[in-house]
Amino acid sequence: MKIALGVSGGISAYKAAEIVRQLQERGVHVQVVMTLAAQEFVRPLTFAALSGEKVITSMFDAGDAQPNLDSAVEHISVAQSIDALLVAPATADVLARFAQGIANDFLSTLYLATTAPVIIAPAMNVNMWEHPAMQANLEILRSRGVHVIEPGSGYLACGMVGAGRLAEPAEIVAATLERLGVTQDLAGETVLITAGPTHEPIDPVRYLGNRSSGKMGYALAEAALRRGAKVILVSGPTNLQPPWAADTVFVETAQQMRTAVLDRWEQASFIIMAAAVADYHVKNVSPEKIKRKSAMELQLEPNADILADLGSLRHATGKHSPVLIGFAAESENLQENARTKLAKKRVDAIVLNDIARSDIGFDADRNEVTIVTPSEVIAVPEASKLEVAQKILEAAMRIRQQQATLAPAP
Repeated sequence: MKIALGVSGGISAYKAAEIVRQLQERGVHVQVVMTLAAQEFVRPLTFAALSGEKVITSMFDAGDAQPNLDSAVEHISVAQSIDALLVAPATADVLARFAQGIANDFLSTLYLATTAPVIIAPAMNVNMWEHPAMQANLEILRSRGVHVIEPGSGYLACGMVGAGRLAEPAEIVAATLERLGVTQDLAGETVLITAGPTHEPIDPVRYLGNRSSGKMGYALAEAALRRGAKVILVSGPTNLQPPWAADTVFVETAQQMRTAVLDRWEQASFIIMAAAVADYHVKNVSPEKIKRKSAMELQLEPNADILADLGSLRHATGKHSPVLIGFAAESENLQENARTKLAKKRVDAIVLNDIARSDIGFDADRNEVTIVTPSEVIAVPEASKLEVAQKILEAAMRIRQQQATLAPAP
């Protein structure tokens, strides 16, 4: 998810830095756009350091004697790439230009060029806020679908008391995500997710592995962050960049993954084991590279079953917490095998992947799964892995609600 954050020239511009941080904690990519006046209050370098991206401050790159085509149409490319435009703080001047369709800088041009949802958080003097011209401009913007986050009341920078103070960053972030259909139902929760394959060494240069890309697990991490959770991501070797806000632990072998998970499982309220953990490891790993031979035999030993270990640990406590969900890759007798694993491993749900299909699942950007619980079977049709991840999290939340309903009163 990508949001353009427009920062206009008011004393509360410094609060936009906290908005950037909180959006990033939700796994949101933030592109900051500053007006000329905003740069008098906060330097662009602040936002560049926070967001890790170039801050857009003008229509053209001032360093180019002859602006190139890319800079000349950058407002169009940004407008087409964002999921939302958030302006915080939004000054009276910026809102007037938005309402009247005046495009004389990057931010106002971006507003006209984008078809994404627009959210504004006004901040100004109380008399400016209450002025009929300001209220008329707001009505115009509301009539065009712009979502207005009402300012708070209190002591203002000008010394007056009244409405016009920028809403709190947490309120702005929550309202923005809600406008995009992202709930914060996992706020205060910790979600532990495993992702990717494991590599079991044969010698210093060879290993046993599998085709897992880690995309499903990483999508789950991003989806959980968007819903407000703290995320612990235990990742095997992948080519993916983990979500910035996730507490990521990188491992290689199944044993390392098991150790990382067991060290952290009691912190979690939800555990989703999406990693494709190798079933076996080599019994005697060669300390030297094995020379090529006409034939080579490997003696394999089974790895510990991390999911089953977690099920046993939870069962020993006599509690339902954390909610425990595993993945199963099957090519035949799909639901029958899933139900067997559900009972044997003492978990709350199995997410079933049909690996007979080559267009979804391993190393693909899309997936189609079936979520099997003791009481229901939930078919999740083909969609992006991020969309599938949201369905899995919704199922996890329902499982906990059902358990809470059935739990005996203290």
